[in-house]
Amino acid sequence: MYGQSEMKHERLEDTLRRLKEERDEADRRYNDALTALDQAVMRVPDLPHPPPGYDEHQITPLNQSWDVSAPPAAGGVKGRIAALVWRVMAPSFHKQAAFNSRLVDHLNRNVAAHRESQPAIETTIALVGEQLSALVAFQTRLIQYLQQVTGYIDTKDRATGGQALIVNAAVNGVADELAKRWESMVAREQRFDAKVSALSASLDELRTLVSVSQQASLAMKRELERVGARESATVARSRVSEPAPPVDRLAFTPTLDAYKYVGFEDQFRGSQDVIRERFESYLPYFEGASDVLDVGCGRGEFLDLLKSRGIAARGLDLNHEMVEVCRTRGLDVTEADVVSYLDGVADGSLGGLFAAQVVEHLQPAYLLRFLELACHKLRPGAPIVLETLNPACWVAFFESFIRDITHVWPLHPETLRYLALASGFSRAQIEFRSPVPPQDKLQPIAAPNGSPVADLVETFNANVEKLNARMFTYLDYAVIGAK
Repeated sequence: MYGQSEMKHERLEDTLRRLKEERDEADRRYNDALTALDQAVMRVPDLPHPPPGYDEHQITPLNQSWDVSAPPAAGGVKGRIAALVWRVMAPSFHKQAAFNSRLVDHLNRNVAAHRESQPAIETTIALVGEQLSALVAFQTRLIQYLQQVTGYIDTKDRATGGQALIVNAAVNGVADELAKRWESMVAREQRFDAKVSALSASLDELRTLVSVSQQASLAMKRELERVGARESATVARSRVSEPAPPVDRLAFTPTLDAYKYVGFEDQFRGSQDVIRERFESYLPYFEGASDVLDVGCGRGEFLDLLKSRGIAARGLDLNHEMVEVCRTRGLDVTEADVVSYLDGVADGSLGGLFAAQVVEHLQPAYLLRFLELACHKLRPGAPIVLETLNPACWVAFFESFIRDITHVWPLHPETLRYLALASGFSRAQIEFRSPVPPQDKLQPIAAPNGSPVADLVETFNANVEKLNARMFTYLDYAVIGAK
Protein backbone atom coordinates (compact mmCIF):
# COMPACT_ATOMS: atom_id res chain seq x y z
CA MET A 1 0.00 0.00 0.00
CA TYR A 2 1.16 3.52 -0.76
CA GLY A 3 -0.12 5.24 2.37
CA GLN A 4 -2.36 8.30 2.57
CA SER A 5 0.11 10.96 1.32
CA GLU A 6 -0.87 12.70 -1.90
CA MET A 7 1.40 12.70 -4.91
CA LYS A 8 2.79 16.15 -5.74
CA HIS A 9 3.73 17.31 -9.26
CA GLU A 10 4.71 20.71 -10.69
CA ARG A 11 2.45 22.55 -13.09
CA LEU A 12 3.82 23.46 -16.52
CA GLU A 13 3.69 27.21 -15.79
CA ASP A 14 5.60 26.75 -12.57
CA THR A 15 8.12 24.53 -14.35
CA LEU A 16 8.70 27.13 -17.10
CA ARG A 17 9.01 29.94 -14.55
CA ARG A 18 11.49 27.94 -12.51
CA LEU A 19 13.54 27.03 -15.58
CA LYS A 20 13.61 30.70 -16.68
CA GLU A 21 14.81 31.81 -13.28
CA GLU A 22 17.51 29.17 -13.33
CA ARG A 23 18.54 30.26 -16.85
CA ASP A 24 18.66 33.96 -15.85
CA GLU A 25 20.80 33.12 -12.86
CA ALA A 26 23.13 31.02 -15.04
CA ASP A 27 23.40 33.90 -17.56
CA ARG A 28 24.25 36.34 -14.78
CA ARG A 29 26.98 34.10 -13.41
CA TYR A 30 28.32 33.56 -16.94
CA ASN A 31 28.44 37.28 -17.72
CA ASP A 32 30.10 38.07 -14.40
CA ALA A 33 32.73 35.42 -15.03
CA LEU A 34 33.30 36.67 -18.61
CA THR A 35 33.71 40.26 -17.37
CA ALA A 36 36.18 39.19 -14.73
CA LEU A 37 38.10 37.21 -17.36
CA ASP A 38 38.16 40.21 -19.73
CA GLN A 39 39.51 42.42 -16.98
CA ALA A 40 42.26 39.91 -16.31
CA VAL A 41 43.67 39.99 -19.89
CA MET A 42 47.39 40.83 -19.82
CA ARG A 43 48.91 43.98 -21.31
CA VAL A 44 52.39 43.93 -22.89
CA PRO A 45 54.66 45.92 -20.53
CA ASP A 46 57.40 48.32 -21.67
CA LEU A 47 60.48 46.17 -21.96
CA PRO A 48 63.98 47.61 -21.10
CA HIS A 49 66.34 48.66 -23.87
CA PRO A 50 69.47 46.56 -24.49
CA PRO A 51 72.60 47.81 -22.68
CA PRO A 52 75.30 49.78 -24.69
CA GLY A 53 78.14 47.87 -26.40
CA TYR A 54 81.35 46.92 -24.64
CA ASP A 55 83.96 49.79 -24.47
CA GLU A 56 87.29 48.51 -25.95
CA HIS A 57 88.96 51.95 -26.41
CA GLN A 58 91.80 51.39 -23.92
CA ILE A 59 92.46 47.70 -24.61
CA THR A 60 95.21 48.28 -27.23
CA PRO A 61 97.10 51.00 -25.24
CA LEU A 62 97.02 48.78 -22.14
CA ASN A 63 98.56 45.91 -24.12
CA GLN A 64 101.32 48.23 -25.35
CA SER A 65 102.28 49.98 -22.08
CA TRP A 66 101.84 47.47 -19.29
CA ASP A 67 105.61 46.58 -18.99
CA VAL A 68 107.36 49.18 -16.73
CA SER A 69 110.28 46.93 -15.70
CA ALA A 70 112.80 47.83 -18.56
CA PRO A 71 116.00 49.67 -17.26
CA PRO A 72 116.90 53.16 -18.66
CA ALA A 73 119.36 53.24 -21.54
CA ALA A 74 120.95 56.78 -21.07
CA GLY A 75 124.79 57.24 -20.75
CA GLY A 76 127.13 59.63 -18.91
CA VAL A 77 126.47 61.01 -15.49
CA LYS A 78 122.71 60.83 -16.01
CA GLY A 79 123.00 57.21 -17.04
CA ARG A 80 125.06 56.33 -14.01
CA ILE A 81 122.61 58.16 -11.71
CA ALA A 82 119.65 56.43 -13.46
CA ALA A 83 121.35 53.05 -13.15
CA LEU A 84 121.90 53.69 -9.43
CA VAL A 85 118.26 54.69 -8.94
CA TRP A 86 117.09 51.69 -11.02
CA ARG A 87 118.98 49.29 -8.84
CA VAL A 88 117.16 50.72 -5.85
CA MET A 89 113.62 50.82 -7.50
CA ALA A 90 113.87 47.70 -9.71
CA PRO A 91 112.08 45.33 -7.26
CA SER A 92 109.06 47.66 -7.05
CA PHE A 93 108.91 48.09 -10.84
CA HIS A 94 109.04 44.30 -11.30
CA LYS A 95 106.08 43.84 -8.91
CA GLN A 96 104.14 46.55 -10.73
CA ALA A 97 104.94 44.94 -14.08
CA ALA A 98 103.67 41.56 -12.80
CA PHE A 99 100.41 43.15 -11.60
CA ASN A 100 99.97 44.98 -14.91
CA SER A 101 100.56 41.74 -16.78
CA ARG A 102 97.87 39.88 -14.86
CA LEU A 103 95.38 42.76 -15.19
CA VAL A 104 95.88 43.09 -18.95
CA ASP A 105 95.61 39.30 -19.34
CA HIS A 106 92.30 39.30 -17.40
CA LEU A 107 90.87 42.10 -19.55
CA ASN A 108 91.94 40.35 -22.75
CA ARG A 109 90.26 37.10 -21.63
CA ASN A 110 86.87 38.84 -21.00
CA VAL A 111 86.77 40.91 -24.16
CA ALA A 112 85.05 38.13 -26.17
CA ALA A 113 82.43 37.46 -23.43
CA HIS A 114 81.59 41.14 -23.16
CA ARG A 115 81.31 41.42 -26.94
CA GLU A 116 78.70 38.53 -27.01
CA SER A 117 76.64 39.66 -23.93
CA GLN A 118 75.18 42.73 -25.55
CA PRO A 119 73.63 41.00 -28.61
CA ALA A 120 72.42 38.09 -26.41
CA ILE A 121 70.56 40.47 -24.07
CA GLU A 122 69.11 42.30 -27.04
CA THR A 123 67.86 39.03 -28.59
CA THR A 124 66.35 37.88 -25.25
CA ILE A 125 64.43 41.12 -24.75
CA ALA A 126 63.04 40.87 -28.27
CA LEU A 127 61.96 37.22 -27.74
CA VAL A 128 60.21 38.01 -24.42
CA GLY A 129 58.37 40.85 -26.16
CA GLU A 130 57.18 38.51 -28.92
CA GLN A 131 55.93 35.85 -26.40
CA LEU A 132 54.05 38.41 -24.34
CA SER A 133 52.42 39.79 -27.46
CA ALA A 134 51.40 36.23 -28.51
CA LEU A 135 49.94 35.51 -25.01
CA VAL A 136 47.92 38.74 -25.05
CA ALA A 137 46.65 37.85 -28.52
CA PHE A 138 45.59 34.37 -27.29
CA GLN A 139 43.72 35.79 -24.30
CA THR A 140 41.97 38.28 -26.54
CA ARG A 141 40.86 35.53 -28.93
CA LEU A 142 39.69 33.43 -25.94
CA ILE A 143 37.48 36.27 -24.75
CA GLN A 144 36.09 36.66 -28.27
CA TYR A 145 35.36 32.92 -28.42
CA LEU A 146 33.55 32.87 -25.06
CA GLN A 147 31.49 35.87 -26.16
CA GLN A 148 30.24 33.82 -29.11
CA VAL A 149 29.11 30.87 -26.89
CA THR A 150 25.90 32.54 -25.70
CA GLY A 151 24.80 33.41 -29.21
CA TYR A 152 25.63 29.89 -30.44
CA ILE A 153 23.58 28.27 -27.66
CA ASP A 154 20.68 30.69 -28.25
CA THR A 155 20.49 29.66 -31.93
CA LYS A 156 20.43 26.00 -30.84
CA ASP A 157 17.63 26.80 -28.39
CA ARG A 158 15.63 28.42 -31.20
CA ALA A 159 16.04 25.28 -33.28
CA THR A 160 14.77 23.05 -30.46
CA GLY A 161 12.36 25.49 -28.83
CA GLY A 162 9.32 24.18 -30.67
CA GLN A 163 10.17 20.61 -29.76
CA ALA A 164 10.69 21.63 -26.13
CA LEU A 165 7.22 23.19 -26.01
CA ILE A 166 5.72 20.03 -27.42
CA VAL A 167 7.61 17.91 -24.91
CA ASN A 168 6.59 20.19 -22.05
CA ALA A 169 2.95 19.99 -23.10
CA ALA A 170 3.21 16.20 -23.29
CA VAL A 171 4.88 16.02 -19.88
CA ASN A 172 2.20 18.23 -18.40
CA GLY A 173 -0.48 15.98 -19.86
CA VAL A 174 1.21 12.90 -18.44
CA ALA A 175 1.51 14.59 -15.04
CA ASP A 176 -2.19 15.47 -15.03
CA GLU A 177 -3.10 11.93 -16.01
CA LEU A 178 -0.80 10.55 -13.32
CA ALA A 179 -2.41 12.82 -10.73
CA LYS A 180 -5.86 11.55 -11.72
CA ARG A 181 -4.67 7.96 -11.53
CA TRP A 182 -3.11 8.66 -8.14
CA GLU A 183 -6.38 10.06 -6.80
CA SER A 184 -8.13 6.96 -8.08
CA MET A 185 -5.48 4.77 -6.46
CA VAL A 186 -5.90 6.56 -3.11
CA ALA A 187 -9.66 6.01 -3.29
CA ARG A 188 -9.13 2.31 -4.09
CA GLU A 189 -6.66 2.06 -1.21
CA GLN A 190 -9.17 3.55 1.17
CA ARG A 191 -11.75 1.03 0.03
CA PHE A 192 -9.13 -1.72 0.43
CA ASP A 193 -8.33 -0.53 3.97
CA ALA A 194 -12.02 -0.64 4.81
CA LYS A 195 -12.24 -4.21 3.50
CA VAL A 196 -9.10 -5.17 5.44
CA SER A 197 -10.61 -3.73 8.61
CA ALA A 198 -13.77 -5.71 8.04
CA LEU A 199 -11.70 -8.81 7.33
CA SER A 200 -9.70 -8.25 10.53
CA ALA A 201 -12.92 -8.02 12.49
CA SER A 202 -14.11 -11.26 10.89
CA LEU A 203 -10.75 -12.84 11.68
CA ASP A 204 -11.11 -11.86 15.33
CA GLU A 205 -14.56 -13.43 15.38
CA LEU A 206 -13.14 -16.56 13.76
CA ARG A 207 -10.32 -16.67 16.32
CA THR A 208 -12.92 -16.44 19.08
CA LEU A 209 -14.93 -19.26 17.54
CA VAL A 210 -11.81 -21.39 17.18
CA SER A 211 -10.94 -20.73 20.81
CA VAL A 212 -14.43 -21.74 21.89
CA SER A 213 -14.16 -24.87 19.77
CA GLN A 214 -10.81 -25.70 21.37
CA GLN A 215 -12.26 -25.24 24.82
CA ALA A 216 -15.21 -27.45 23.91
CA SER A 217 -12.87 -30.13 22.54
CA LEU A 218 -10.73 -30.03 25.67
CA ALA A 219 -13.79 -30.20 27.88
CA MET A 220 -15.05 -33.21 25.90
CA LYS A 221 -11.63 -34.86 26.22
CA ARG A 222 -11.63 -34.34 29.99
CA GLU A 223 -15.12 -35.76 30.27
CA LEU A 224 -14.11 -38.80 28.24
CA GLU A 225 -11.11 -39.25 30.52
CA ARG A 226 -13.36 -39.14 33.60
CA VAL A 227 -15.73 -41.67 32.03
CA GLY A 228 -12.80 -43.92 31.16
CA ALA A 229 -11.41 -43.58 34.69
CA ARG A 230 -14.80 -44.55 36.23
CA GLU A 231 -15.09 -47.55 33.93
CA SER A 232 -11.57 -48.64 34.80
CA ALA A 233 -12.35 -48.31 38.49
CA THR A 234 -15.52 -50.37 38.03
CA VAL A 235 -13.59 -53.11 36.23
CA ALA A 236 -10.93 -53.07 38.94
CA ARG A 237 -13.54 -53.50 41.68
CA SER A 238 -15.07 -56.43 39.79
CA ARG A 239 -11.67 -58.16 39.82
CA VAL A 240 -11.11 -58.20 43.53
CA SER A 241 -9.05 -61.38 43.39
CA GLU A 242 -6.51 -59.89 40.95
CA PRO A 243 -3.56 -57.89 42.37
CA ALA A 244 -3.72 -54.13 41.70
CA PRO A 245 -0.99 -52.73 39.41
CA PRO A 246 1.57 -50.49 41.08
CA VAL A 247 0.70 -46.79 40.90
CA ASP A 248 3.60 -44.45 40.21
CA ARG A 249 3.75 -41.00 41.65
CA LEU A 250 2.76 -38.47 38.98
CA ALA A 251 5.24 -38.18 36.16
CA PHE A 252 7.71 -35.62 37.59
CA THR A 253 9.98 -36.68 40.48
CA PRO A 254 13.31 -34.97 41.32
CA THR A 255 16.36 -37.18 41.03
CA LEU A 256 18.76 -35.16 43.21
CA ASP A 257 18.68 -34.66 46.92
CA ALA A 258 16.89 -31.41 47.62
CA TYR A 259 19.77 -29.56 49.29
CA LYS A 260 22.12 -30.48 46.46
CA TYR A 261 19.89 -28.85 43.85
CA VAL A 262 19.64 -25.66 45.92
CA GLY A 263 23.44 -25.47 45.82
CA PHE A 264 23.39 -26.20 42.09
CA GLU A 265 21.04 -23.26 41.47
CA ASP A 266 23.18 -20.93 43.59
CA GLN A 267 26.35 -21.86 41.68
CA PHE A 268 25.21 -22.12 38.06
CA ARG A 269 21.94 -20.22 37.64
CA GLY A 270 22.97 -17.03 39.38
CA SER A 271 22.29 -15.15 42.59
CA GLN A 272 18.79 -14.17 43.67
CA ASP A 273 19.49 -10.54 42.81
CA VAL A 274 20.55 -11.47 39.27
CA ILE A 275 17.47 -13.68 38.69
CA ARG A 276 15.17 -11.03 40.20
CA GLU A 277 16.59 -8.42 37.83
CA ARG A 278 16.03 -10.76 34.85
CA PHE A 279 12.42 -11.43 35.84
CA GLU A 280 11.44 -7.75 36.20
CA SER A 281 10.69 -7.50 32.47
CA TYR A 282 7.88 -10.07 32.90
CA LEU A 283 5.95 -7.97 35.41
CA PRO A 284 4.01 -5.90 32.79
CA TYR A 285 2.30 -9.09 31.59
CA PHE A 286 0.81 -9.60 35.06
CA GLU A 287 -0.15 -5.99 35.75
CA GLY A 288 -3.58 -5.93 37.45
CA ALA A 289 -3.69 -9.72 37.81
CA SER A 290 -4.44 -11.74 40.93
CA ASP A 291 -4.19 -15.38 42.00
CA VAL A 292 -1.00 -15.86 39.98
CA LEU A 293 0.71 -19.27 40.20
CA ASP A 294 4.51 -19.44 39.94
CA VAL A 295 5.27 -23.03 38.87
CA GLY A 296 8.74 -24.19 39.89
CA CYS A 297 9.19 -21.01 41.92
CA GLY A 298 12.64 -22.09 43.17
CA ARG A 299 14.03 -19.50 45.60
CA GLY A 300 10.98 -17.24 45.05
CA GLU A 301 12.53 -14.40 43.06
CA PHE A 302 9.42 -13.80 40.91
CA LEU A 303 7.13 -14.14 43.93
CA ASP A 304 9.14 -11.34 45.59
CA LEU A 305 8.61 -9.11 42.55
CA LEU A 306 4.87 -9.82 42.41
CA LYS A 307 4.57 -9.13 46.14
CA SER A 308 6.37 -5.79 45.74
CA ARG A 309 3.75 -4.80 43.12
CA GLY A 310 0.83 -5.84 45.31
CA ILE A 311 -0.09 -8.81 43.08
CA ALA A 312 -1.48 -11.79 44.98
CA ALA A 313 0.48 -14.93 44.06
CA ARG A 314 1.53 -18.31 45.34
CA GLY A 315 4.33 -20.64 44.41
CA LEU A 316 4.71 -24.32 43.65
CA ASP A 317 7.85 -26.45 43.79
CA LEU A 318 8.78 -30.12 44.27
CA ASN A 319 12.08 -29.36 46.02
CA HIS A 320 11.55 -29.38 49.77
CA GLU A 321 14.55 -27.18 50.52
CA MET A 322 13.42 -24.60 47.95
CA VAL A 323 9.98 -24.53 49.56
CA GLU A 324 11.51 -23.99 53.00
CA VAL A 325 13.72 -21.16 51.69
CA CYS A 326 10.61 -19.38 50.34
CA ARG A 327 8.52 -19.95 53.48
CA THR A 328 11.21 -18.42 55.70
CA ARG A 329 10.68 -15.18 53.74
CA GLY A 330 6.92 -15.27 54.27
CA LEU A 331 6.01 -16.48 50.77
CA ASP A 332 2.98 -18.70 50.10
CA VAL A 333 4.56 -21.82 48.53
CA THR A 334 3.23 -25.38 48.25
CA GLU A 335 5.39 -28.49 47.87
CA ALA A 336 3.72 -30.48 45.07
CA ASP A 337 3.98 -31.37 41.39
CA VAL A 338 2.12 -29.08 39.02
CA VAL A 339 -0.23 -31.64 37.43
CA SER A 340 -1.47 -32.93 40.78
CA TYR A 341 -1.85 -29.37 42.05
CA LEU A 342 -3.73 -28.08 39.00
CA ASP A 343 -5.95 -31.15 38.97
CA GLY A 344 -7.18 -30.13 42.41
CA VAL A 345 -8.06 -26.47 41.78
CA ALA A 346 -11.25 -25.16 40.20
CA ASP A 347 -11.44 -24.26 36.54
CA GLY A 348 -10.97 -20.54 35.87
CA SER A 349 -9.54 -19.92 39.34
CA LEU A 350 -6.08 -18.65 38.29
CA GLY A 351 -5.37 -15.12 37.10
CA GLY A 352 -1.97 -15.94 35.61
CA LEU A 353 0.71 -18.62 35.39
CA PHE A 354 4.47 -18.20 35.36
CA ALA A 355 7.01 -20.99 34.83
CA ALA A 356 10.69 -20.12 34.36
CA GLN A 357 13.19 -22.86 33.49
CA VAL A 358 10.60 -25.57 34.22
CA VAL A 359 9.25 -27.11 31.02
CA GLU A 360 12.66 -28.54 30.02
CA HIS A 361 12.46 -30.73 33.19
CA LEU A 362 9.20 -32.43 32.07
CA GLN A 363 8.55 -35.56 30.06
CA PRO A 364 6.61 -34.79 26.84
CA ALA A 365 3.39 -36.48 28.01
CA TYR A 366 3.56 -34.72 31.37
CA LEU A 367 4.21 -31.37 29.63
CA LEU A 368 1.13 -31.79 27.42
CA ARG A 369 -1.00 -32.62 30.46
CA PHE A 370 0.39 -29.56 32.30
CA LEU A 371 -0.42 -27.20 29.40
CA GLU A 372 -3.93 -28.59 29.02
CA LEU A 373 -4.70 -28.22 32.72
CA ALA A 374 -3.22 -24.71 32.73
CA CYS A 375 -5.61 -23.70 29.96
CA HIS A 376 -8.58 -25.00 31.96
CA LYS A 377 -7.55 -23.41 35.25
CA LEU A 378 -6.77 -19.92 33.91
CA ARG A 379 -9.46 -17.29 33.57
CA PRO A 380 -10.29 -15.97 30.06
CA GLY A 381 -7.60 -13.48 28.99
CA ALA A 382 -5.22 -14.50 31.81
CA PRO A 383 -1.52 -14.56 30.83
CA ILE A 384 0.83 -17.52 30.77
CA VAL A 385 4.64 -17.14 30.56
CA LEU A 386 6.85 -20.16 29.90
CA GLU A 387 10.58 -19.40 29.95
CA THR A 388 13.15 -22.03 29.03
CA LEU A 389 16.62 -22.53 27.58
CA ASN A 390 16.98 -21.96 23.84
CA PRO A 391 18.34 -25.22 22.36
CA ALA A 392 18.50 -23.56 18.91
CA CYS A 393 21.51 -21.67 20.33
CA TRP A 394 24.37 -24.15 20.54
CA VAL A 395 26.01 -22.29 23.41
CA ALA A 396 22.82 -22.54 25.48
CA PHE A 397 22.45 -26.24 24.70
CA PHE A 398 26.03 -27.36 25.31
CA GLU A 399 26.88 -24.94 28.13
CA SER A 400 23.61 -24.94 30.09
CA PHE A 401 21.15 -27.62 29.03
CA ILE A 402 23.38 -30.66 29.34
CA ARG A 403 25.03 -29.29 32.53
CA ASP A 404 21.83 -29.83 34.54
CA ILE A 405 21.13 -33.57 34.92
CA THR A 406 17.48 -32.88 35.81
CA HIS A 407 16.83 -31.55 32.30
CA VAL A 408 14.72 -34.01 30.33
CA TRP A 409 13.75 -32.62 26.95
CA PRO A 410 15.00 -29.55 24.99
CA LEU A 411 12.14 -27.60 23.44
CA HIS A 412 12.62 -25.65 20.22
CA PRO A 413 10.88 -22.23 20.40
CA GLU A 414 8.45 -23.04 17.60
CA THR A 415 7.65 -26.39 19.23
CA LEU A 416 6.69 -24.88 22.59
CA ARG A 417 4.64 -22.16 20.90
CA TYR A 418 2.74 -24.80 18.89
CA LEU A 419 2.06 -26.89 22.01
CA ALA A 420 0.65 -23.82 23.78
CA LEU A 421 -1.70 -23.04 20.89
CA ALA A 422 -2.69 -26.70 20.51
CA SER A 423 -3.52 -26.83 24.22
CA GLY A 424 -6.21 -24.19 23.83
CA PHE A 425 -4.46 -20.83 24.30
CA SER A 426 -5.85 -18.23 21.90
CA ARG A 427 -2.47 -16.62 21.21
CA ALA A 428 1.19 -17.26 21.92
CA GLN A 429 4.32 -15.38 20.89
CA ILE A 430 8.04 -16.04 21.22
CA GLU A 431 10.27 -13.55 23.02
CA PHE A 432 14.02 -14.20 22.80
CA ARG A 433 16.06 -13.22 25.85
CA SER A 434 19.63 -13.11 27.20
CA PRO A 435 21.63 -12.45 24.02
CA VAL A 436 25.15 -13.84 23.87
CA PRO A 437 27.60 -10.97 24.58
CA PRO A 438 29.32 -9.64 21.43
CA GLN A 439 32.77 -10.39 22.80
CA ASP A 440 31.84 -14.08 23.09
CA LYS A 441 30.86 -14.37 19.44
CA LEU A 442 33.11 -15.25 16.51
CA GLN A 443 34.84 -12.11 15.28
CA PRO A 444 35.18 -11.10 11.59
CA ILE A 445 38.50 -9.97 10.19
CA ALA A 446 39.34 -6.92 8.12
CA ALA A 447 41.44 -6.75 4.95
CA PRO A 448 43.04 -3.57 3.54
CA ASN A 449 41.44 -2.08 0.46
CA GLY A 450 42.80 -3.61 -2.70
CA SER A 451 44.22 -6.60 -0.84
CA PRO A 452 44.61 -9.73 -3.01
CA VAL A 453 42.84 -11.77 -0.30
CA ALA A 454 39.80 -9.45 -0.08
CA ASP A 455 37.46 -12.08 -1.62
CA LEU A 456 38.76 -14.73 0.76
CA VAL A 457 38.22 -12.44 3.76
CA GLU A 458 34.67 -11.63 2.58
CA THR A 459 33.84 -15.34 2.32
CA PHE A 460 35.35 -15.99 5.75
CA ASN A 461 33.30 -13.18 7.34
CA ALA A 462 30.11 -14.46 5.69
CA ASN A 463 30.74 -17.89 7.25
CA VAL A 464 31.42 -16.26 10.62
CA GLU A 465 28.06 -14.49 10.40
CA LYS A 466 26.28 -17.78 9.61
CA LEU A 467 27.94 -19.55 12.53
CA ASN A 468 27.06 -16.71 14.90
CA ALA A 469 23.41 -16.95 13.76
CA ARG A 470 23.36 -20.61 14.86
CA MET A 471 25.76 -20.85 17.75
CA PHE A 472 25.72 -17.46 19.47
CA THR A 473 22.18 -16.01 19.44
CA TYR A 474 19.96 -15.97 22.56
CA LEU A 475 20.48 -18.18 25.58
CA ASP A 476 16.78 -18.20 26.64
CA TYR A 477 13.34 -17.57 25.23
CA ALA A 478 9.82 -17.30 26.57
CA VAL A 479 6.49 -18.26 25.07
CA ILE A 480 4.03 -15.63 26.23
CA GLY A 481 0.35 -16.37 25.66
CA ALA A 482 -3.13 -15.82 26.95
CA LYS A 483 -6.23 -17.92 27.31
